Amino acid sequence: MDAVKQTLSERLMLTYRRLLVVLVHLGLFTLSLVCAFLLRFEFSIPDEYFPIGYAWWVGLLVVRGIAFASFGLFSGMWRYTGARDLVALLKAATLSTIVFMVYLWLGGYRGFPRSIVIIDWLMTMILVGGLRFGIRTLWQLARSVAREEKVDRKRLLIVGAGNAGEMLLREMQKIYGHRYHPIAIADDDTRKFGQTIHGIPVMGPLLAVPEIVKAKQIEEILLAIPTATGKDMRRIVELCKPAGVPIRTIPGIDQVVDGNVTVNQIRQVDIEDLLGREAVTLDQRSLQEQLTGRVVMVTGSGGSIGSELCRQIAKFKPSQLLLVEQAENALFDIHRELLAKFPAVALVPCIADICDSRRMEAVFERYKPSVVLHAAAHKHVPMMEANPGEAIKNNVGGTRKLADLSHAHDVDCFVMISTDKAVNPTSVMGASKRIAEIYVQAMSQRSKTRFVAVRFGNVLGSAGSVLPIFREQIARGGPVTVTHPEMRRYFMTIPEASQLVLQAGAMGRGGEIFVLDMGEPVKIVDLARDLITLSGFKPGIDIEIQFSGVRPGEKLFEELNAADENSDKTLHPKIFIGRLAPRPYDTVTQELAQLASLTDGATAAQIIERIKVLVPELIRETVPTADVIPIRRPA
Repeated sequence: MDAVKQTLSERLMLTYRRLLVVLVHLGLFTLSLVCAFLLRFEFSIPDEYFPIGYAWWVGLLVVRGIAFASFGLFSGMWRYTGARDLVALLKAATLSTIVFMVYLWLGGYRGFPRSIVIIDWLMTMILVGGLRFGIRTLWQLARSVAREEKVDRKRLLIVGAGNAGEMLLREMQKIYGHRYHPIAIADDDTRKFGQTIHGIPVMGPLLAVPEIVKAKQIEEILLAIPTATGKDMRRIVELCKPAGVPIRTIPGIDQVVDGNVTVNQIRQVDIEDLLGREAVTLDQRSLQEQLTGRVVMVTGSGGSIGSELCRQIAKFKPSQLLLVEQAENALFDIHRELLAKFPAVALVPCIADICDSRRMEAVFERYKPSVVLHAAAHKHVPMMEANPGEAIKNNVGGTRKLADLSHAHDVDCFVMISTDKAVNPTSVMGASKRIAEIYVQAMSQRSKTRFVAVRFGNVLGSAGSVLPIFREQIARGGPVTVTHPEMRRYFMTIPEASQLVLQAGAMGRGGEIFVLDMGEPVKIVDLARDLITLSGFKPGIDIEIQFSGVRPGEKLFEELNAADENSDKTLHPKIFIGRLAPRPYDTVTQELAQLASLTDGATAAQIIERIKVLVPELIRETVPTADVIPIRRPA
């Protein structure tokens, strides 16, 4: 009962407010008409206009009232008046003036002075618009006075006087004034020096940032340049670092879908920004043909790449998305996330080990996937050096089981996620992925299923990769351990890798090993220094960097193409085809059978010797003799 009374009370208040707004507007319309007559006749209105003036006045109020109501000008909060309200006011005033002129002509009031029509239109714009913007100005002034009493607002320097900087500045002043206090703007465009944006001065180039920060007591720098490349971001950060205050940024232009940036998107500058890679352009049509309305299976769906593949696939609205994952917690997390983001997509969580033939046979038999994206794998090089048999079981045996099931159940496309470590491998992990590639290629020669593999390097931020490890070490106060000062790796972001995997799968005809363009390799020690700096510390002073030595199976430099591969261009600028001659299926299966027989009882040395039969390019400085290879701990 109380709730009903409250609702009725709220409705009555809204009605009273709306009525008051209408009455105020009618008063302003009346005032504008009177002012028009006074101005036209120099404040001495002839008596002849008074008898018919009431008819004109009533007609004008009716026409203007209907027009203003149609454009929603009797609703809305005046303290938030903006450009859209001004446009609506212009349209309503102009339309009502035109209709009023028609009313005068049809009513025979041709003695109405034509100049008054124009003056009245102008006075309406001035009075109505002036009142609205006046109330907004007073409200903002009251807020600013209240804010001055607060001492916890951050004093900001915005870097970038473009559209993004203007959007953020406007939103800060309008909504987030209690949190942020923009003081100045820095930009390298000399034409903007000395200008102001929403009252905030553009003070100088980026080289002057440290001086501006010191002079204006800036507490935080905000980078508002979404179009900046990784190279640009690195330069900007280098110029801003001497200021000694936190640096934050907004998403890149590829992440700002609608072109608008907001205060809620502000975040810490991350290493991905400094390595920034260009946005991926996808062939949406080919991806829709492959994914939309079809049953898609993703193995390893709880992992870094697998989970991102699921997010990307869900956007294309498959009829079912099978989430195959051995780790229960990881599967729970990605399933819950996708349920919230894509409620219209039919999700099927499957706890399953890809090496479990019966379980995987049941999944294929029940759901009959059309596309299989195979991301499940053991990927950590030192772990696989210590457990070579498990690398063969999972990376080779699991891939073989999935490929055989895909062939048996007429899957349209099978995409295997491979790695640059499969090129001239020096590790068990890399060799196991190369063997998986060999089997997938062999299957493509005898199956209607399109079997392809996709190679790429390290993925920024993936589970167990170098960045999370560095962040953990920095959080502990260091030291940050790097294996070797010359260690270099190729890097790409998780979304980029996943998108290109989908694109390669759509392009494949069968038998290809696709190689993704990874850009230039990055020194791991440079990565460590940048991450320490972005965390607010000084490398070598606050956080030490120690070199622990190259671990078993690691290379100093990774490769993407083997010497005997011919790297062919595709229609996509970031995807190439590295072709190796497929091996005979019967020969491959015989060799795999002999390798599989060693996985449980043989020594590491015996397993590696058998691997070399399939992968003669495997490079090993020494062949271990122990069953388990010890993993060196960082110094």
